Amino acid sequence: MRAALPAPLTSLGILVAWVLLNGASAGHALLGAALAVALPLVVPRLRVPSPSNLHAPGAAIALLGVFLYDMVVANIDVARRVLGPESRIHPGYIRVPLGLRDPRAVSILASIVTMTPGTLSAALESGGRVLLVHCFHLTDPEATVASIKLRYEAPLRRIFEPADAGAGAAP
Repeated sequence: MRAALPAPLTSLGILVAWVLLNGASAGHALLGAALAVALPLVVPRLRVPSPSNLHAPGAAIALLGVFLYDMVVANIDVARRVLGPESRIHPGYIRVPLGLRDPRAVSILASIVTMTPGTLSAALESGGRVLLVHCFHLTDPEATVASIKLRYEAPLRRIFEPADAGAGAAP
């Protein structure tokens, strides 16, 4: 069974996402199920780590709450700026130095930044040590970097890298 379905949580996530994005019809459920089985077999990096590899589940739940809150606030801010005068938009790029070592944590951080309206992960630089982020509205680059590190990177360090979570990470 494990060989046919090596990543059951990932497969379930793919199936649920497919049905939610495409509608709950028999055809889409069947196609979603096929993708849910096939993708983890051909793309091993999609596999979700086993819960024994993750630490601080409370930090993961808190991070989800922070992310959902930030999505709502950012949606409202972006909508206000788009509907207002163009002079209220000041795009720019920032470079976020990463203290994360786990590639899964870096990937999740880049995804969180991209899924939050108004920001987009543009590239990983310096061998994966710096995240280049495009901001729809950027007035204080240092504060934006500090916010990303405090709100997203610090919890990810507690979740994925507990041995060095205290070294340079914000509480």
